[in-house]
Amino acid sequence: MRTIVVGGGVVGVTTAYYLFKEGHEVVVVDKASKVGAEATAVNAGLIAPGHCFAWASPAAPKMLVKSLFGEKTSIRVKPTLNPRFLWWGLQFMRECTTERAAINTLAKMHLCDYSQTKLDEIALAEGIDYQGVDKGLLYLYRDAAELELGMGKMKLLTDNGQKLEQLDMKGLAAVDPAFGNATVQLAGAIHAPNDGSGNSELFTRKLTELLISKGVEFKLGVTAKSFVADGDRITGLQTDQGLMTADNYVLAMGVWSPKLSRTVGQDLPVYPAKGFSMTFDIKDKSKAPELGGVDEKTLVAWSPMGDQLRMSSTAQFSGFDRSHKPEDFAAIRSTAKELWPDAADWDGGSMTAGLRPMTPDGPPIIGKGKKHKNLFYNTGHGHMGWTMASGSSAAIVDIIAGRTPEIEMDPFVVRTYRK
Repeated sequence: MRTIVVGGGVVGVTTAYYLFKEGHEVVVVDKASKVGAEATAVNAGLIAPGHCFAWASPAAPKMLVKSLFGEKTSIRVKPTLNPRFLWWGLQFMRECTTERAAINTLAKMHLCDYSQTKLDEIALAEGIDYQGVDKGLLYLYRDAAELELGMGKMKLLTDNGQKLEQLDMKGLAAVDPAFGNATVQLAGAIHAPNDGSGNSELFTRKLTELLISKGVEFKLGVTAKSFVADGDRITGLQTDQGLMTADNYVLAMGVWSPKLSRTVGQDLPVYPAKGFSMTFDIKDKSKAPELGGVDEKTLVAWSPMGDQLRMSSTAQFSGFDRSHKPEDFAAIRSTAKELWPDAADWDGGSMTAGLRPMTPDGPPIIGKGKKHKNLFYNTGHGHMGWTMASGSSAAIVDIIAGRTPEIEMDPFVVRTYRK
């Protein structure tokens, strides 16, 4: 059985891994010259079932309106009349009810939990060191009342099996002493002891090296142009270097997935949200955070990665524009200086921006479409691709093999734009 996986990020590569384990002849195709070059390379590094809330919530519309009037909100919209964004935004707004937010959040949580287990299994079985930290994550609060409200918000997760602990400042300093050096007042944190962090680009690269050694083929620098269909089957993938054929095809191209799926009549509701990230060299590990986490005031996330610290913030809906300006990183720099003033040179660091493939409701798209028997989808993971990749890939390969996946798949069925 020959299967082509279109997409060389963490989702595509973990899909290739499970296909290889299933006995498939696997080919991975990606337009970049190396694996994990796009969203995989610029995420915050968090493996965060304890922070899996759907972005579409009752609070989101107000935040988006504020951003239109210039306020520095964590989710921002650049005004556009792009019809794809308008349709996507309409679906997003439909999901911004308390009931839908809870349903979507729990669907994401179950996938995140499952995926974390599968990631641990891969790393252990294959001996992959991805700079993982398994001491949990910290969701930081600067105001005592906000901390109480945050714990109340977390009740949806704790009622459904997540372990979350409220920490005062003494407890926070005991879990991670670096916060004792903060120059701003902190009220405490919510500690998710079962969450973690790690370097998804490093994981993807090492897993790729393993797969190549086992005979999996990676065709990098090859641009997928269109699928070729005959009736209810895909018969080929047209690329800039010719036609490629296989028995099965898996689409895992992140934000680029809809462009390819539309060539065979499947219009996926995936739209890019630009995120900004920085990577700093740590100069004093004793003053740098040992655990990753999120500052719930600034919504800046961070993860230690060996001798470096990765930090990210903001989701900006501005189409496929990946440009960035120094001021886009102001919240990251100011948060770092306030929390760990002497841990690194916060005026340095590398800056980048990446595109997160967002669905309007939040859960990714995992499954077989209705139009073609041999075309499968594993895309739309949003800002949690690193957390969800291993689980979603295990699930899609179960589906390809005709097995029932270990988690409920109804929330992840292949969707389309509602017109």
